[in-house]
Amino acid sequence: MFKTTVKIEGMACSMCEAHIKDVIRQTFPGAKKVTASHSKGVASFISEDVDEGKLQKAIADTGYTYVSSESEPYEKKGLFW
Repeated sequence: MFKTTVKIEGMACSMCEAHIKDVIRQTFPGAKKVTASHSKGVASFISEDVDEGKLQKAIADTGYTYVSSESEPYEKKGLFW
């Protein structure tokens, strides 16, 4: 599993956040913990595999500007880690 953080320009409201979250879920059907913040200009999600080209195209197709993304390994932490 990887946690991916994406920097996006053009989000102005909570509806923009909803569009980005929907696009991520459609592009990566197994994505979990999908979040977006228009005030920070960031979206993040957890998935098995991330194709940055696919992600960039999906975001650009919705009218927002993909700035960058970074992925790091994600380990689920237990209740008493």
